Amino acid sequence: MATIAVLGTFDTKGPEHAFVADGIREHGHDVLLIDAGIGTPQGITPDITNAQLASMVDADLAELDAVRDRGQAMATMARAAATCVRSLHEQKRIDGIISLGGSGGSAIASAAMLTLPIGVPKLLVSTMVAGNAAEYVGTRDITLMPSVVDVSGLNRISRKIFSRAAGAICGMVSCSVPESDDRPVIVASMFGNTTTCVNAAVPLLKQAGYEILIFHATGAGGRAMESLIDSGLVSGVLDITTTEWADELVGGILGAGPERLDAAARTAVPAVVVPGCLDMVNFGPPHSVPEKFSDRLFYEHNPQITLMRTTADECRELGRIVAEKVNRSRGPVTVLIPVRGISVISAAGQPFHDPAADEALFDSLESHLRPDLECRRLDCEINSPEFSSACAQVLLDNIAEAVRRS
Repeated sequence: MATIAVLGTFDTKGPEHAFVADGIREHGHDVLLIDAGIGTPQGITPDITNAQLASMVDADLAELDAVRDRGQAMATMARAAATCVRSLHEQKRIDGIISLGGSGGSAIASAAMLTLPIGVPKLLVSTMVAGNAAEYVGTRDITLMPSVVDVSGLNRISRKIFSRAAGAICGMVSCSVPESDDRPVIVASMFGNTTTCVNAAVPLLKQAGYEILIFHATGAGGRAMESLIDSGLVSGVLDITTTEWADELVGGILGAGPERLDAAARTAVPAVVVPGCLDMVNFGPPHSVPEKFSDRLFYEHNPQITLMRTTADECRELGRIVAEKVNRSRGPVTVLIPVRGISVISAAGQPFHDPAADEALFDSLESHLRPDLECRRLDCEINSPEFSSACAQVLLDNIAEAVRRS
């Protein structure tokens, strides 16, 4: 029998959370009810009251209510919920968490769920997940379920959704999980345009005794990889696909934020860095591309993704950015450049083949790099067997060098 935290704003959504709690009990699990609302709970009796929750961050519930600043109150209760849920998990008092919410409740719930490690079941039923839900998920494995109707009362639709949600979280806490692998971890970044390269490098690294975790360089993937590197669980970084910086610089939809490439440098984790797919910026369907880019070169990757070729000026700036990020490295790091193509579609004869833009990128990267850091040009395409092999071997060499230094 597991214990599942049911977290919510019980002053506005008490009966709905009570319904879910009953469903969880019917499946044979216990619940721990946590009230993150400001007012009096309706139709439900919490195990951890809103006053108790607020006190966990030295806040006074009466004062929060008196101020009548909803934003401030929500921010405080979000911090309190995060503190509470993290503590409950550390004390092994909960095995999973579920919440129902609109925009405010979802913000509070996600703040709490984001404090829990990957692997702990987390289910958020929300009115907000049909749109951009990146802020709610962050870099954690939060499962999102659209509520379809508002979380406001029990009706023929919400009962179905909430019942399935109760069943889902119970299934998540009940399922068996394979024992974790005890091999050291290497993380790698990959895109459709660099898949062949990464897939060829993986067996070589596995043969050397490593477990490989691959992250899709779609913004969320890059942030998740950076977070894992910061956690101290990573022995090496194969950053073949640094494309998220092109979106970050130019304004595409898959940027990973200004801290992309910082974690390995900050933590001294051995790394190989490649300007993979810096020839492209990602947008949605063609109609979603901003008008200011109407005269640019585009390639339809699929009906949902339109790629835009980076210019020589943009590539020059990208080279500077990547170099300055790498320059902060305290561990062994090598920059490898596949001069015949940094993606499938930038090779000779392909739509994004632009030697002048590529050379601007390469020259800028080399000229801004610290003199003591190695930058090697290889006369091949990024997805060639020789480049994949070089990436794997150089990373293994850098890991060995880090061991010698320690």
